[in-house]
Amino acid sequence: MMPPENNVGHVRLTRTRREFIRDAFCGFGSLAFASILQQERARAAILNPLAPKPSHFAPKAKAVIFLFAAGGPSHIDTFDPKPLLNQLHGQPRPKEFGEAKYQFIERNAKLLGTKRSFKKYGQSGIEVSDLFPHTAQCIDDIAVIRSCYGDMVVHSAAQYELFSGRIVPGFPSMGSWIAYGLGSESQSLPAYVVMPDPDGALEAGQPMYMHGFLPAVYQPTMLRSGTKPVLSLDLPTGVSSEQRRKTVDLIRHLNEATLAPDDDEFSARISAYDLAFKMQSEAPAVFDLSEEPQETLDLYGVGTAPTHDYGRRCLLARRLVEKGVRFICVVSGGGPGNKQWDAHDNIEENHLRMASKTDKPISGLLKDLKRRGLFDSTLVLWGGEFGRSPEAQTGKGRDHHNLGFSMWMAGGGSKGGQVVGATDDIGLRAVKDPVHFRDIHTTILHQLGLDQDALNFPHLGRNERLTLVQGKVIEQIV
Repeated sequence: MMPPENNVGHVRLTRTRREFIRDAFCGFGSLAFASILQQERARAAILNPLAPKPSHFAPKAKAVIFLFAAGGPSHIDTFDPKPLLNQLHGQPRPKEFGEAKYQFIERNAKLLGTKRSFKKYGQSGIEVSDLFPHTAQCIDDIAVIRSCYGDMVVHSAAQYELFSGRIVPGFPSMGSWIAYGLGSESQSLPAYVVMPDPDGALEAGQPMYMHGFLPAVYQPTMLRSGTKPVLSLDLPTGVSSEQRRKTVDLIRHLNEATLAPDDDEFSARISAYDLAFKMQSEAPAVFDLSEEPQETLDLYGVGTAPTHDYGRRCLLARRLVEKGVRFICVVSGGGPGNKQWDAHDNIEENHLRMASKTDKPISGLLKDLKRRGLFDSTLVLWGGEFGRSPEAQTGKGRDHHNLGFSMWMAGGGSKGGQVVGATDDIGLRAVKDPVHFRDIHTTILHQLGLDQDALNFPHLGRNERLTLVQGKVIEQIV
């Protein structure tokens, strides 16, 4: 017998087919709604794969600026003082330090002391070379990693490893991985930007920055040097914004009519058209530095030699981060040999010239990020593909050196005012808390709230990731 309805409270048993259909209506409706929502999300993913995505866990940083010192700056002339090296200047390397493989140095080469002077800065008392007096003022915000190492001693392979974790081209760079994992916070600017040095290309070429096997939408936008980083941002004469919007919409509708779900290249092309239109409305103002206060331009060294070009690009990096760009690479050094930090012939001439271009802009960037409230959410990384040798090459230069060198991080939730790891007493090899490139990558991902294992992509039968094998988070920094 069915119990009276007034005895069952808020629960009433279904007694007829009509009541079943009525009671199940919300359930059927929710299934239909979920199906529609899933279709909309799938469509949105095709049309806007760069939409912001949630991180795997709570992030400390939202964006990365990589100050790439191309060619390999010398650790023992910048952030890693070695008094013993100066004492042994002109002598053969003592056997107790072991062997090292170089590209050009001969076995009978003599040790080369540094002519740079080091001084303690800030409350942390970290020693910094006189090549970087402006950056040294920010040392309490910087974590200097003195025990970095990589696997290769030639530029191209080392540059590929620095950016992609592999020593051969064809794999995604860390900028592409981050754009793939997090999308972009900007609807009218690229997620991933590279600002090359105007002196020319590097040994690894454009492939080191590229998206590899990731969908093409995650490739970088390569900016030009000079006052017009992006060409054709202005609307053509006589064409209004509304007319251009109609043209772009027509192209989109025609493309979508034949778009296959798995056509990544075509999907990227559609997104590129839409992004190009949006950039015409917002990007001109971002790239126009004329409205920046003179005090800010002076802070970066814009308008004066030799800091103008690099200072301009560092200031653009700040402006792009402010607008939601996720990963920005600002390159110092380009073209052949000595135009990079590649000091084979004369370490003094090369590093004095390169540091004079970059020191003040780097300091300006760190200070500007801090006063604008962007420092805590922006991780800044500085370094090259390797360091320089303790031995002399051609009497006054230093060769490539991958066994131990320095990089540094600042902002983005990292703990500044400290030194991580150490090389031996002549700067030959990382001996305390060695940090491989994959550990640098893992730490960057960690600060962005990305798990190195969860951030993967199926390629040739396996789930590939940035770190190749298990990287370690640099615990002292985070």
